[in-house]
Amino acid sequence: MPSILCKCGEKISYGEIPCKHEWLFISDVEFDQFSGTVDSEKIYQAMKHALKCPSCKRLWLFDKGFNSEPLEYIHLC
Repeated sequence: MPSILCKCGEKISYGEIPCKHEWLFISDVEFDQFSGTVDSEKIYQAMKHALKCPSCKRLWLFDKGFNSEPLEYIHLC
């Protein structure tokens, strides 16, 4: 099962469907390109994927897909 190791040491697995650690994002502009009856698979393909660490709450954003390095966002509160 695919996974990443968070900087806090937590292993985040993302192979399950549905995945409790994975979040999907789409920009407002990209979403507005869809209208009428749409294929949900096409919307899914336009989305960016992020993983949320269950321990430290860091977000790992895969804005260029899972084959590229993710961007790291840290929860400061």
